[in-house]
Amino acid sequence: MPSRFPSKMLEEAVNEFASLPGIGRKTAFRLVMHLLRRDSGEVRRFGETITRLREDVCYCSICHGISDTPVCEICSDQSRDRSVICVVENVQDVMAVENTRQFRGLYHVLGGIISPVDGIGPSDLTITKLEEKVREGTIKEIILALSTTMEGDTTNFYIFKRLSGYDLRVTTLARGVAIGDILEYTDEITLGQSILNRRPFSLQSDRS
Repeated sequence: MPSRFPSKMLEEAVNEFASLPGIGRKTAFRLVMHLLRRDSGEVRRFGETITRLREDVCYCSICHGISDTPVCEICSDQSRDRSVICVVENVQDVMAVENTRQFRGLYHVLGGIISPVDGIGPSDLTITKLEEKVREGTIKEIILALSTTMEGDTTNFYIFKRLSGYDLRVTTLARGVAIGDILEYTDEITLGQSILNRRPFSLQSDRS
C-alpha cells in the first residue's frame, strides 16, 4: 500500500473501509482498488445497498432481532411454538440456531451479554423486555442459549435469578457446546443436539 495516495478520494475511501472491524489498511486498499475496477453501475448498486441497510433495516418489536419489517418473519409465523423462547445474544445466534432446524419456538435477542469490563450491564440489554413477556403468563419455557463463556454464564445467572419468581421452566444448552465456545461458531449438528438435549438450569451444574 502506498504511503502517499495519488487521490484524496482514494485515501478517504480506504480510511472508511479501514474503520470497519477486522479490516486493516492493506485489505481496505485492495477492496477500494477492486471497486475501482468494477462497472460503475455495480458500484452504485453496492453503495445503494449499504445506504438501504442503514436506513431501512429495523429491529423486530417482539424479539428485537434485525428485520425488514416491524415484526420479523419468525415472530409472524403462527406455526411456531409461542410458549418457548430461546434467549440469544445477537442475530448471528438466531441464524445459528435456525440453521440446525431443531427449534420451532420464538427468540429473544438480548443485544449483548453482561460484561463489566466492556461497560455492559443488565440495563444495556433487553432483559426487562424478556421479563415483561414472561409476566404475561403464556411462556412455559425459557432456553438460555448464550455462549459458554464467563460473560455468558454471568448473564445466564442474572436472568435465572431475575425469572426465579415465575412459574416456568428455565433450561440451558447441553454441554455438547464446550465451555468457552461462541455460539455462532458452533457447528450445526453439535448445536442442534445441544438444543434437543437441553437441561434444567442450575447454579451448581452450569459449569459441569
